[in-house]
Amino acid sequence: MDNQPTTTRKFGTFGGVFTPTLLTILGVIMYLRLGWVVGNAGLLGAWLIILISFLITLCTALSMSAITTNIRIGAGGAYAIVSQALGLEVGGSLGIPRYISQGLAVTMYIFGFREGWLGIFPDHNAFLVDITVFTLLFTIAYISANLAIKTQYIIMGIIVLSLISIIVAAYGGSMEIPTNDALSWGSFKGSIENGFSGSNFWIVFAVFFPAATGIMAGANMSGELKHPKRSIPTGTLWAIGVSFIIYMFLAFWIARSASETELLNNYYIMVEKAYIGPLIIAGILGATFSSALASIVGSSRILFAMGEHKVLPYSNFLAGQSSNGQPRNAMMVTGILIFITLLLRNINAVAPLVTLFFLITYAMINIVVIIEQNLGLISYRPVFKIHRWVPWFGLVSSVFAMFIINPAVSLISIMIVLMVYWYLSRQNLETPFEDVRSGLFVSFAEWAAKHTWGMKKMQQRAWKANLMVPVRDVNGLKGTFEFLRNIAKPKGSIKLLGVEPFSETSTLAKELEDISASFREKGAFSSSSVIHTDQFANGINYSSQALQGAFFRPNIVFLNLQDHDDYETELRPVMKESIRLEVGVLLYLSHPTALLGQRNTINVWVSDRQSKWDLGWDIGNLDLSILVAYKLKMNWGARIRLITVIKDPEEEDNAKQFLSSLINLARLPQTLTEVHIGDFGSVVNKAPSADLNIFGMDEGLPFGFVKEMSVKTQSSCLFVKDSGHESILA
Repeated sequence: MDNQPTTTRKFGTFGGVFTPTLLTILGVIMYLRLGWVVGNAGLLGAWLIILISFLITLCTALSMSAITTNIRIGAGGAYAIVSQALGLEVGGSLGIPRYISQGLAVTMYIFGFREGWLGIFPDHNAFLVDITVFTLLFTIAYISANLAIKTQYIIMGIIVLSLISIIVAAYGGSMEIPTNDALSWGSFKGSIENGFSGSNFWIVFAVFFPAATGIMAGANMSGELKHPKRSIPTGTLWAIGVSFIIYMFLAFWIARSASETELLNNYYIMVEKAYIGPLIIAGILGATFSSALASIVGSSRILFAMGEHKVLPYSNFLAGQSSNGQPRNAMMVTGILIFITLLLRNINAVAPLVTLFFLITYAMINIVVIIEQNLGLISYRPVFKIHRWVPWFGLVSSVFAMFIINPAVSLISIMIVLMVYWYLSRQNLETPFEDVRSGLFVSFAEWAAKHTWGMKKMQQRAWKANLMVPVRDVNGLKGTFEFLRNIAKPKGSIKLLGVEPFSETSTLAKELEDISASFREKGAFSSSSVIHTDQFANGINYSSQALQGAFFRPNIVFLNLQDHDDYETELRPVMKESIRLEVGVLLYLSHPTALLGQRNTINVWVSDRQSKWDLGWDIGNLDLSILVAYKLKMNWGARIRLITVIKDPEEEDNAKQFLSSLINLARLPQTLTEVHIGDFGSVVNKAPSADLNIFGMDEGLPFGFVKEMSVKTQSSCLFVKDSGHESILA
């Protein structure tokens, strides 16, 4: 996935998301069917239909915005979103039908363009018009997405002119017809096609609703956006808002400008009532052309993304790119698909599949957010936050709309998705990224812990702070009670391990049990046990070794460095063995007077990478440090500051870019950064004040360095070693 040419064009919010999304929503239904909707439902009914339709798409857009700000989204839009959350099998089961349906959509838009064209030039050959339009569309899309975007700017200008023509007509007195009936609830008389034998609210809704779809047009460009996390939410929501206002205004205008009879009998009523009718015709042609262009560009990106992930046969071919980063091979396959469907000449029988696959996509995106919200994993921290009811409303309304539009075809659509999933699940696909299924499995395993065992390894997206805390001094434990609770709360756990020589009069077990109960009462799950041994280090290490086979083994050993501890003989062997067992280590030294201060600021020290500033999935011994800092930030209401000290002044820009990229990919907004040049020891002396300073460590960490850092920073210090199984980028 990192093999894309560096020359790939990167688009901004306006061109890459807002423009294609807006033009797809402002389609042919706006020009040719909105009048009929108002004629049947009346203005109030039409406004209600518009409101319901846009509310459904808005909820899905909000869910999509949340999930796109929580992942490193690649090419493929909705396919990429679902794949990275629920795996390639689910993503592919949605992506393959969606790709085919988008190909059918291009054909339908071409047919719509042809009908508008023949309305102007009735003597032209219909098939020749179709082939000419297809050739032009394919040529533009094949050359580059950049040319397609520029073409859509021209089309947007045409549509804006058509709307100005309507506004001028409104100001010129077109809204003079007495329209008490049109302004009220409609009579639902039906259409010319059914001989005006009657209709109802939901039939009219089903005709209009496809106009409100198309919110994925911008998301389909996800692989070619400069900042997809920012552009997709911003561009999509603005497009929905602008198009909603336009639809509401047009419904009001046409209700005041034409009688009910005119609205029901004349699909071209807007052409007649506008100030300049030909501009409306141009708008119709522009709308169909732009929708077809967005669909052909978007569908080829979906196919390209599935080729990258080896979902389809001949994936290496489908993932091929031109020198300027265009998915040319996927474009050629898409062109062949569209050309074949053009030869069918009439695809009305499968046309409902297009809208229904859109709705299935909407439902799946909402399901992804529902799952993420309810798992409560630390990996779900979207920058764009939404209320819990939003995806539920989006899911229920999407399914409702499916069965309102066409119950039979809805069932067929769902069956197609399930069949594709069954096929892909048998292909042993290798997912190149972590997905949320790990969280689902872990959550289920927690529920089933009394009946099964054997899950020995936590996955990165399901990471939680499961602490093992060796204790021989209960007073020392009480001093770190709140600190431990804030690291583990709310989904982590604290395993208190008492270590002492055997004594029949010992009360350590009872005291630890009481403290565990206090942890549980305050929102952090805890348990306790006591091991009897004369050797403190051996007791801890034997416990760590034994817990390797536990259902949920601790992933962090927390060592509280106190005056009575022998660092070399008691703590260093524990650190060394924990590193060998791939268990994270937190060595905590509390400042004797400052303690944890006001709990307002946490400094995380990032080591000098010495010209190795490239940011990949492996960021070195830094993941656990930032994860712990993030947990404390959330529970304290604090702020994080990332600090790095470099020796070479020429690497200052690289260091700043590294910290900026790390904050962006780790989804840690409002995190402070500082880059200092010079000697580490000197910089620490004048480091910005913090309530806790976090440093990386290894098994050779000198005792003198530990004490020195606490003295120089005048704060409590935490020294951290990753286990290798956690990732702040997950």
